[in-house]
Amino acid sequence: MNAYGKTAWMIPDTYYRSVSRNETDKSHEAVCVLNTSDKDAHITLTLFFEDREPRKGFSAVCPSMRTNHIRLDKIVDSDGVGIVPDTAYAILVESDTPIVVQYTRVDTSAPEMALMTTMAYSINN
Repeated sequence: MNAYGKTAWMIPDTYYRSVSRNETDKSHEAVCVLNTSDKDAHITLTLFFEDREPRKGFSAVCPSMRTNHIRLDKIVDSDGVGIVPDTAYAILVESDTPIVVQYTRVDTSAPEMALMTTMAYSINN
């Protein structure tokens, strides 16, 4: 099987909302990864902010020939610190093998739930 995708992706508009209608329907974000290669993809995420230095140390693995929905409300960095909610940020996603990346946001802060999803922007050939 061919390895489809790229090794570097940008998601410029992310925002993890802390408000949810209830515990069952929690607001969340996910970086959805597809790995069609014959080796596991080791992924790092770097977060960029308007008013502070970037945060590094977030990592995940997407096994060979699998998907991984990296929940941003659950991921922690190498120091065990999660993503701060209610803050706008961007994400650089890097992988040691080509992957395809999609971003999804579920906002349940109002009775009319909102779902937004978009393909990430590939920054290399």
